[in-house]
Amino acid sequence: MVFHGIGTSVEHDGPLFLDYYKERCPLAEEIVRRSVAIAVAKDPRMAASLLRLHFHDCFVLGCDASVLLDSYGGIVSEKQAGPNLDSLRGFEVVDEIKYHLEEACPTTVSCADILALAARDAVALRGGPSWNVWLGRRDSLEASFSGANQFIPAPNSSLETLIANFKQQGLDVGDLVTLSGSHTMGRARCLSFRQRVYDVNFRGKYELYDKYKRYTTFRRMLRSICPKSGRDNELAPLDFQTPARFDNHYYLNILQGKGLLGSDNVLVTQDHDGEILKQVWAYASDQKLFFASFVKSMIKMGNINTLTGNQGEIRKHCRFVNA
Repeated sequence: MVFHGIGTSVEHDGPLFLDYYKERCPLAEEIVRRSVAIAVAKDPRMAASLLRLHFHDCFVLGCDASVLLDSYGGIVSEKQAGPNLDSLRGFEVVDEIKYHLEEACPTTVSCADILALAARDAVALRGGPSWNVWLGRRDSLEASFSGANQFIPAPNSSLETLIANFKQQGLDVGDLVTLSGSHTMGRARCLSFRQRVYDVNFRGKYELYDKYKRYTTFRRMLRSICPKSGRDNELAPLDFQTPARFDNHYYLNILQGKGLLGSDNVLVTQDHDGEILKQVWAYASDQKLFFASFVKSMIKMGNINTLTGNQGEIRKHCRFVNA
């Protein structure tokens, strides 16, 4: 399902274009799509990893591929920051895509645009929507290790903190709820959901209503994967129902208290005026509505602080600034 022209209703800060590479590098989108398809066929989890790379990039300095830079010279890599260390993946896939693009069209397609295109293709390959990506981003000349520690939402964040995080990026509460739906695929480490499993306050909210012990069973299962200490890197699916599919099951899960991360469940438990709950119910009962909203929010996110024109550069290799 392609949402044609849906981007026209989205405001743009900089001059991004829909057919940016049509003349410059006609096969650019096809090269990215083919490489992502091969990577996801080998490792279905890679779809979620590529989507997350774009998100973690855009939330630090903007969508400028700063997340891809390795530590070198005066640059301290964002890969070493708390939210990314031993957690972000997909860098080799981006290297592979860049290699093919450099062969086809040297120093033409930016690493930042690769991330935006790969995120779109990853979602579409797992059954989600497809959309036209606005292109023409340039690559940053710097990374921000401190920004990565500061601006990327933590898995145990309160709703108030999440709203503030998104607001800093020009994204509203609606975008927060919509983009959280990315957690319909992929897996998270025990380190990211341990607090949510053993937190007494969290448990109490659901056990009051847990007539059939469904939530208690779910918690028991999570505890078997993630003990109180040790096994930090043990993985659990973010969506136990359809872990490899991009669908609206995330919203069904959080309505039952079965979001894996604390930051998933607070959308429901800490929403005191009920506005978010209305949106969650709407998405849980209408996948088409969720898909259309997701496309709009992804386009909006892909426009955060983009470098265009003569700003930044087109990196020859995504891990290093040009010599």
